[in-house]
Amino acid sequence: MNTIRPTRASLAQLRSFEAVARLCSVTKAATELHLAQPTVSTQLKELAIAVGTDLLTPAGRGVQLTDAGRVLAQTATHIFDEWARFEDAIGALEGLQRGVLRIAGVSTSEYFIAQMLKPFAKAHPGVVIDLAVENRDAVIQRLHKEQDDLAVMMMPPTDMPLEQLVFMDNPLVLIGEQHHPWALRARVPLEQLRSQTLLMREAGSGTRRATEQFFQSKGVPLAPRMSLGSNEALKHAVAAGLGVAVISRHALGSDPARDGLAILPMSHFPIRRSWQLVWRADRRLPLVAQKFIEHVRAQTPAKPRARPAPA
Repeated sequence: MNTIRPTRASLAQLRSFEAVARLCSVTKAATELHLAQPTVSTQLKELAIAVGTDLLTPAGRGVQLTDAGRVLAQTATHIFDEWARFEDAIGALEGLQRGVLRIAGVSTSEYFIAQMLKPFAKAHPGVVIDLAVENRDAVIQRLHKEQDDLAVMMMPPTDMPLEQLVFMDNPLVLIGEQHHPWALRARVPLEQLRSQTLLMREAGSGTRRATEQFFQSKGVPLAPRMSLGSNEALKHAVAAGLGVAVISRHALGSDPARDGLAILPMSHFPIRRSWQLVWRADRRLPLVAQKFIEHVRAQTPAKPRARPAPA
């Protein structure tokens, strides 16, 4: 009679191994799993002993899989896919009383994403929300590595299959310090922007990318004097009189003057963009993510036909 060979491998060890195999780094895996690096290293050693062979070898600053490691990585992925299906089935039976919503948002989304999540969290108190806020490049990398199920961004990448749901306008406006001479004018020709010192977000920002595309389409060259890594830093620099900047209207309060800022009446502004909820079209979404998409779709008003910006 055939007997089942017992294994000493644990789900925790497999979870750590799957993350290391996917990220090719023990350090990155530990960060993603919210574990100490020595804990992950110990789990990997114990797993190798349990299966009786080496699974990883050093490769530069990271690691790479052995032949046995590649086989186990496929097995681990299958195991966790099946476990996710089990959790979805239990969630469906329990009316979505538990689960994890893994979502990332670009940095400007921090001004509204908490309010966006609030009604869903209230309706499903047993759901844990794992939220990461990064710049656009970092969010795209997270999508590539499947660290999140959903992402909120303005400009989704085109190098991977994505489903997209537009849920809110994102007008980009030109701001200057509160007493900027243009603040009292009715309209300023776009060409006059060349006379101003331009401040911009860092290169990985979606706002910067959208701004560069806009000015390129208008034939206006850009020569930013300073790049800043956050909206708040950009606002403080503008308020200090260091220059003017393009920023999402969502990053400004109801009264920009309170922060020493003014929205300048530049022609062709605001730049019309939209916020989108995106997810991988080539991956199966957990039930929690599917329900959140349904929630956002139900909350999104019918979009009126856009009007062209005044020239």
